[in-house]
Amino acid sequence: MIIITVDDMRRAGICPRARLWFARHELDWRDFLRHGIELKTLRATGDVQHLIDRVEAAAQERLNG
Repeated sequence: MIIITVDDMRRAGICPRARLWFARHELDWRDFLRHGIELKTLRATGDVQHLIDRVEAAAQERLNG
């Protein structure tokens, strides 16, 4: 299980509009900021998969040191 953090999004260069994207998909932004979100939850939206790929790569870098 990969947990995506806000730092992963920053490293991936995802813009501040991520908050609006979370709202559009009824995902809890505040919970994400505190605890992160499972990669599979982001993938399940079926939206902007190319950006999710970048976020996943950033998370993998963090996890692999």
